[in-house]
Amino acid sequence: MSAPAPGAFTEAMAALPTGVAVVAVRDGRDDIGSTVSALCSISADPPVVMLSVVSDGYLREVIDRQGAFAVSVLGAGHRAIAGRFSAEGRPSARLLLAAEPHDRGGDTGALVLTEALAALECSVRQSLEVGDHAVYFAEVTGLPRVGGGAHPLVRFEGRYRTLK
Repeated sequence: MSAPAPGAFTEAMAALPTGVAVVAVRDGRDDIGSTVSALCSISADPPVVMLSVVSDGYLREVIDRQGAFAVSVLGAGHRAIAGRFSAEGRPSARLLLAAEPHDRGGDTGALVLTEALAALECSVRQSLEVGDHAVYFAEVTGLPRVGGGAHPLVRFEGRYRTLK
């Protein structure tokens, strides 16, 4: 059996709504961040999440070096933030959040949106390369207090949408 063409696979997966989050890492030089939709809960005890990022990207390099990251789960009012953090050639995460309420996580020192639906601080336990992505299994070490709205931002059919 042959594998489906990448375009057909991407189109099929676009039919699966996924949550949208910003992953941030505090690097010694600057703050790095990216929009992600490949994040899910793996275990409740201990709390572990799975994150997948492009393997040849700078975010992967910094996560590998730091071993920790923070996640801000985006809500309905964060469409512009999702777009900014997914733009090619974007500036540092600190500059992208300059006009947004944010704080630093107590465990990772990474940027966290204070109006996110939820926030997680994570420590990498294991990583592996699968296809063109790096997959991280990370223990949740902290849940920063945030106070965003109740409606999530999702990615569906290649666009950001709000569930109400």
